[in-house]
Amino acid sequence: MTTLRKLLLPALALGLFTFTAPTFASGLFQDDEAKDEAQDEESEDGEAAADEDEGDKTFVIQGADIHTGTGAVLRGATLIAVNGKIDEIGYDLALPEDAEILDATGFRLYPGLVAVSSIGLFGGGSPIEDTVDPFSRTMTLAVAGGITSTVQGSEVAKLKRGHIKDIVIGSRPLQSMSYSKSSPAGKRSLREKFDGAAAYIREYKQWELDVRSNKDLKEPKKSGVDSGALSVLLGQARALFNADDRTDLLEIAKLAQRYEFRPVIDGCREGWTVAADLGRAGATAIITPRERRSQDESIMAEGGSSIENAAILYASGVDIAIIPGTKGVSLDGIAGRDIMHLPIEAAFAIRGGLPEDAALAAITTVPARLLGVSHRVGRIEVGMDADFIVTDGDVLHYATFVQWAVIDGEIIYDKEDEMYFAHIRPRPVTELAPVDPVDAGEADADVVEPPADEESDDEDADEEPGDEPDGSGDGEDGDDGGTASR
Repeated sequence: MTTLRKLLLPALALGLFTFTAPTFASGLFQDDEAKDEAQDEESEDGEAAADEDEGDKTFVIQGADIHTGTGAVLRGATLIAVNGKIDEIGYDLALPEDAEILDATGFRLYPGLVAVSSIGLFGGGSPIEDTVDPFSRTMTLAVAGGITSTVQGSEVAKLKRGHIKDIVIGSRPLQSMSYSKSSPAGKRSLREKFDGAAAYIREYKQWELDVRSNKDLKEPKKSGVDSGALSVLLGQARALFNADDRTDLLEIAKLAQRYEFRPVIDGCREGWTVAADLGRAGATAIITPRERRSQDESIMAEGGSSIENAAILYASGVDIAIIPGTKGVSLDGIAGRDIMHLPIEAAFAIRGGLPEDAALAAITTVPARLLGVSHRVGRIEVGMDADFIVTDGDVLHYATFVQWAVIDGEIIYDKEDEMYFAHIRPRPVTELAPVDPVDAGEADADVVEPPADEESDDEDADEEPGDEPDGSGDGEDGDDGGTASR
């Protein structure tokens, strides 16, 4: 042993076996890495298995008259939502065994309403997800009014009670601008901004063509170009104007045609007087049908508000979005003028001649399109978010109540479970079917028929002596009567 040690020590000192230690250590590290990778794979497999065990979350509504928001109505149809998305709509659909089923027979199903503007419905400020109160009274009352999505500040979000995550679905793609006769300097400034943005777009398009042959050309600089005007001309945002006066509306229409963009006009009270011009400009009007404004008597031209405003604008090709005069929930003052009564505001537009399908679109599809979320909400279609309301009548009728509100395939409001409206026209309670259904004929052996003698004695006791049976028949009548008594 001593001799072997004497031979090995000099060799180790000379580095003859230095390759052995690194190779061995490398092998150890490789084994450890392999073990770590195996553990990671097992962890991933375990998570995947857990997801599979959890399974898809399926929600089903049966028997409702489905108003899709696109003009179609499916009577007594079935809607299946899987993991918060609409998966199937139709009749005689196969239902998963573990599905949550809501029987809405006799009720109507509509897309969740979309408010193009609101105040205070989330119980906080911005950003919404950091300040939202998921159990606020205002949120509950807004959902009771049928609203499932709205915008607060610059964020578009869902009124998903009890949740604070994944409620923001977008940002408002509207660029606020001013173009009014009350500020000539402001009008000139806005035109200059659009001129500068248009010149930059032309230069950039020319650069894209020239750079193919000359790679050394430098890209045009954006310095001095107004970002708001540029986003509007590029179609990345829509210009939002707040205007009511006939003259201002006409000037906005001309500006939009000059620079080729489609304006959004909030207010538009006198829009009916220049509806054709607004239609040619591709405008969208956000209006409050019940708002009133007297005509300026100093001007000979038509003016003032009109209950036919929405109808005339729509007939001229202007898209209509409707919003109440008060954009928050109000429990005092004039009843029925706040955000809770968004459908009632749309009903007043119908009173002025607006078609019903256009009125429904004014609180569903058009606002969703304005807010850039029409690919998710505003319609009942396969692939859309499972956001809808179930009502006990026409959603645009003043006496209709929202019975259930569903967001992302989850019931977040049930009228009978809330204290606000549960006492008004409670839903009728129906008798439930037996827990253990009985097939026809299965329980015949348990039925005990009365003895024939007792039945005969009872009939004789009922007849007084001397009474004669009716002349309408003989024994057959007696048999029939006995059968009826059983």
